[in-house]
Amino acid sequence: MVHFSRFRFLLLRPTRQGPMQLTLLVPELIWPEPDDRDTLDALACPALSTLIARSRFVRRPPQSLEATLTDAFDLAEGAPYGAFRLLGEDLAPDGVAADACWVCADPVHLRFQQDRLILADSGTFGIEVDEAQVLAGELNRYFPDIGRFHVATAERWYLQLAANAHLERLDVPPLSAIAGRRVEQLLPPTPQTARLRQLLNEAQMVLHGHPANAARESAGRMPINSLWLWGAGALPHGMASTFDGVWSGNPLALGLGRAAGVPTHAVPGDAAALLASVAPETSHLVVIEDLLGPVQYQDGDAYRAALLALEERWFAPLRKALLAGKITRLRLETSTAYGALAWESGRSDQWKLWRRAQPLAAIAQNLAKGGA
Repeated sequence: MVHFSRFRFLLLRPTRQGPMQLTLLVPELIWPEPDDRDTLDALACPALSTLIARSRFVRRPPQSLEATLTDAFDLAEGAPYGAFRLLGEDLAPDGVAADACWVCADPVHLRFQQDRLILADSGTFGIEVDEAQVLAGELNRYFPDIGRFHVATAERWYLQLAANAHLERLDVPPLSAIAGRRVEQLLPPTPQTARLRQLLNEAQMVLHGHPANAARESAGRMPINSLWLWGAGALPHGMASTFDGVWSGNPLALGLGRAAGVPTHAVPGDAAALLASVAPETSHLVVIEDLLGPVQYQDGDAYRAALLALEERWFAPLRKALLAGKITRLRLETSTAYGALAWESGRSDQWKLWRRAQPLAAIAQNLAKGGA
């Protein structure tokens, strides 16, 4: 049996020579409601707008952040998100086997809102580690035939599937794709989904009656009344990547980097700190999720504030570095309601002055109409 702590050193990173290249992945970069003037009007991000105007544009159908991350590592559809994400955790459970089948088993809160069932992730209601451990222990007591639940952090739980659990191929969207949205129509009618619905119903009954949730409700806190199970599978072997570094706080991104033998780091405070830390002739992936929560929960003010901060700390200095030749290729990627979008630029592209920058409101309108 191969363990995660050992597995990190089994896959070697290939040697690659070439100019300095940077891929900046910022999910939900463009506000999903193009007619929302309160959010988009007078939102001045000249560096971002100019980068977009003077880059080569590629648009693909909408997909989740998780799918965009696995695309960056050239993985096929249906990647084992759970196993990769667990590999990226700072404190993975002891004795976790890399060759096991893992599922993300994230704690959530389901509530009715205007006759719709809405799913809220833990970012909106908070969980203590001791609560997570107690609830996971209760699930293990009730479902020994399914597998074993593990708590890596208070917000991120995992299920190590038993051999006969029959949940290995779950066609279920990641949590990031459904948080803050209605859930009834997102589970396709397949035999695996039917089994999943039954398991979730039983888990909800266990969670509903637990004293930890009763205490939360007494304190005016939302109960942890369900799970979202997604990303089943085992780690593949022999992964490789052209990246020389992955910079992220996202455990899936970190796990993908570690599986490919790529050094992983926390995201620095700004682009200047990043550029001071990397060597020439290297390639790096930076994942910044500051806009994800505001878009998921439709907080236009928070989106504006976060985007303006990104303009100052990342987009403006990266454009200057591109013009100065410190970066030879900059690829800006985002997963949005408009599609999976990418803008790629070299130094010469940013001198194409005839490509005039547009306000973000105009960019959103153009994307909504199917334009570039």
